[in-house]
Amino acid sequence: MVTTTLIDDAEERLRRAVLANDVKAIGDLLSPALVFTDQTGQRLNKIDSLIAHSSGSLRIRSMTIEDFETRLMGSCAVVTVTATVGGKLDGTAFEGRYAYTRIWEHREGRCMLAAAHCSAIA
Repeated sequence: MVTTTLIDDAEERLRRAVLANDVKAIGDLLSPALVFTDQTGQRLNKIDSLIAHSSGSLRIRSMTIEDFETRLMGSCAVVTVTATVGGKLDGTAFEGRYAYTRIWEHREGRCMLAAAHCSAIA
C-alpha cells in the first residue's frame, strides 16, 4: 500500500541521488517504463535519463525545494514540486525555477517513478 511517507522518502532519495549524480541510485528509483518530458518538451525514457547523468551531459549541483505536495491515488501518487535548480546541461551552466509533476507507482513493495514533467517558470 502506498503512503505519503513512502512517497516522501522516495522523493528525498531521488533528490539526494540527483545531487550526488549517483546513477545507480537514480536507476533504482526509475520505472523501466519511465516517460519524462523535460522543460524543452523532449521525451526521455529511463535509459535516456541514465545516459544524461552518467555521461555528464546533465549535472545538477543545487536544488532548493520551494513547494511540495503529494496526492495519493490508489497504488500511485502524484507529486507536484516547485524548485530552484542549478547545474550544467551540455556544458552550459543554468539556474532557474522549475515546476515538476511526478507520478510514482507502488509495486512489489517499492516506489518507482513512472512519469514526470518539468516546466520552466518564467
